[in-house]
Amino acid sequence: MLTRLFEGSVDRQSVLLALALTIVVAWIAALLVQRLAGAGLHALGRDRLAESATHFHGPVRLLGSGTFLLVFGVLLFPAFQIVGLHPRTGIDLRSLAEWMFDRGLHVLLIVILAYAFVRITALLALRFEHDMTVGTGLDAMERGKRARTLSAVIRNFMTGLIIGIAVLMILKQFELDITPILTGAGIVGLGVGFGAQTLVRDIISGFFLILENQVRVGDEAAINGTAGLVETINLRTIVLRDIEGTVHVFPNGAINTLANRSKDYSYYVVDLAVSYYDDSDRVAEVLREVAAELQTDPAFGPYILEPIEILGIDAFTEWSTRLKARIKTVPLKQGAVGRELRRRIVKAFRQHGFGIPFPVPATAVRPDPENPGHAASEQEPPEVTDRSAGL
Repeated sequence: MLTRLFEGSVDRQSVLLALALTIVVAWIAALLVQRLAGAGLHALGRDRLAESATHFHGPVRLLGSGTFLLVFGVLLFPAFQIVGLHPRTGIDLRSLAEWMFDRGLHVLLIVILAYAFVRITALLALRFEHDMTVGTGLDAMERGKRARTLSAVIRNFMTGLIIGIAVLMILKQFELDITPILTGAGIVGLGVGFGAQTLVRDIISGFFLILENQVRVGDEAAINGTAGLVETINLRTIVLRDIEGTVHVFPNGAINTLANRSKDYSYYVVDLAVSYYDDSDRVAEVLREVAAELQTDPAFGPYILEPIEILGIDAFTEWSTRLKARIKTVPLKQGAVGRELRRRIVKAFRQHGFGIPFPVPATAVRPDPENPGHAASEQEPPEVTDRSAGL
């Protein structure tokens, strides 16, 4: 087989020697590049990201493999010629080696640099998320939401931009005229701009949605009347997942109403139906005691930002008054706090003998206003309805 590739007699030992030396040199060069690249990437994110290893090994291996192939391809043909092997007609090893050392090197460097820039962008985005979430408390949670939203958009945009530029540069290295490609892309872009106005509107709306910090990944929001947890925000769409697990996708340009229910803080609002025969001030006092006890609970206290706020009698109905109250919580925790609050209200109202309001016929015997506890002793607990600020 070797005699088909080279002219004259072929010394197998010389061929093996040339191959061995080329492989050793290529392996040493790849090892050095891996060490340098690994040290640089680890210096970029060392001790800052818990998942750094998964992001470092890929680029380092790619750089090492690319360097090995490049050095092996460049040195192999000169090594053959050094040992006295000459190609047959039609196989110009020198020209091939020169192309690999010139344009081939450029193509490989473009691929390696493009991949490295993509990975570095991802590392910087992760480091940005990490730095923004340092600390504890509500402020760190809010910064983390915004950081995750911005980093996802930046990664997607930069990845597309880097790949596009790399493809054009590689085509130029193969001496292909990219002017028609750029001209065609401009014409297509102009046509898309006229024919895809909805797409352009979605992208512009998404840009300002993110820029103005209206909603972030992890927020609880209602879009066009549909409530759910924000899972993804892109330049074109926003994705919600409701309490049943259903995923709703909204084009950004089609968002008419957006209600963010977990920005900075949340409220859990409770409406209590209080009988006309119960003292509303006493009911409010018991409600404060229940909320104060809940705030000292280690399981729920960290989620409560302020003591319960009794807003007072909000409405009169035919057979009860409406006592409105609300409690301020950290984002996304209003539901858990509110459910526990209602459970404790029911138990406390039973203990204090507060009755549940219900329509009373005109001929019925009314409870004694001087002894409401006795009149309510056989009744059910009061109606407790909520209009939570969240799900």
